[in-house]
Amino acid sequence: MRLGLIAMSGVRAQNQGLMQLGLTLPGFVERSKVIASLPSLALLTLAGLTPSDINVRYLEVADLAGLDELPGDFDAVAISSYSAQIKDAYKLADRYRREGTKVILGGLHVTACPQEAALHADAIALGEAEPVWPQVIEDLKNAGLKPVYDARSGSFDLQHAPMPAFELLDIDRYNRLTVQTQRGCPLSCDFCASSIRISPKFKTKPVEKVIAEIRRIKTIWPKPFIEFADDNTFANKAHAKRLAKALAGENIRWFTETDVSVADDPDLLAMLRDAGCSQLLIGLEATDKTVLDGIEQKANWKAKRADTYLEAVHRIQEHGITVNGCFVLGLDGQTEESFDDVTRFVRESGLYDVQVTVQTPFPGTPLYDRLKSEGRLIRANAWETCTLFDVNVRPDHMTVDELEDRFQNLVATLYTDDFTQWRRGAFRRQIRMANKPA
Repeated sequence: MRLGLIAMSGVRAQNQGLMQLGLTLPGFVERSKVIASLPSLALLTLAGLTPSDINVRYLEVADLAGLDELPGDFDAVAISSYSAQIKDAYKLADRYRREGTKVILGGLHVTACPQEAALHADAIALGEAEPVWPQVIEDLKNAGLKPVYDARSGSFDLQHAPMPAFELLDIDRYNRLTVQTQRGCPLSCDFCASSIRISPKFKTKPVEKVIAEIRRIKTIWPKPFIEFADDNTFANKAHAKRLAKALAGENIRWFTETDVSVADDPDLLAMLRDAGCSQLLIGLEATDKTVLDGIEQKANWKAKRADTYLEAVHRIQEHGITVNGCFVLGLDGQTEESFDDVTRFVRESGLYDVQVTVQTPFPGTPLYDRLKSEGRLIRANAWETCTLFDVNVRPDHMTVDELEDRFQNLVATLYTDDFTQWRRGAFRRQIRMANKPA
């Protein structure tokens, strides 16, 4: 049997003004290029679970435009996509089905919108894929594929995580590879559309499994750059220290996402630095605690931490670890002045990197449900706007035009060569001051 694992990988903003501006501001498109260049860890994991008697091929499709022929002749395909490109994924799935190829769809979007996805697939996988994939393969072999494979009632134990099939990759195409160290998140932010929507239970992967995956990568890329594909890598501080201790012996550079509490533990920061941590991406979201009020739905954690943001950035960067601070514009309670607040915070903190996005209602999130019930979505089911840069929400304290215009002006301010160089210089000055003899 010939099985194709196809990742739709070409997310692009619909806002043409922003896209044109981005062409002249390399800093703005730098992170988006990184994301687009990441292989699908989910599909590589399924490949690792697939028996050796199946002929497996991994492919990436960036754009359907000009795709005259189907990318590969398969008996079955499993297609993975971001919400922003799901409609293209459906078109590709429909084309395969017309040729007689069986199509399996799964992932975050499919789990959030199963009835929609089922119209374009022979089978859909809901929730975590690992528990159901062996049965999918068995049913494919026996020509008995079922319409739905639902893993949402259980929780997959990462102790049994398979080795992803990194060997399927053309390694020269990538500037980093991903490894997962945990799944879910102990926080519950209303906008979050990451693995918490597939695995509500926060869980960590055994450190020895993480290291084994890194060593497997090193067999095809001796000195890799690793991105940990986690929602919140260091939420569990005990696991974080075990992981950092193990990483210190691997001689790699790596990047990950976590929350601001990582700054509370100087010992952990020193361990991360010594373990090769290059950068931490931290979702700050906003500088105003009144805006943050209620975004984290369990304990209002984000609002409670807002006053610590400046000190936290300084403390992390003084340890030689750069911070990529992420902000969301268009949140409820924000005004046109909020854009200036972001610029001011970046200057005061000396953030090495900054990422700005607009409030995005992803399917399956409490944010989407709330905004839909309030009648504030500009277009329902406009998944192509789920790019983080396109506005599909009516803000409560400004117009859509004001949000788009001010966002574009903010981008033009933050990502000029001069400001980017200033941020790099500010980080170096922090390091010099931190190492200055008392």
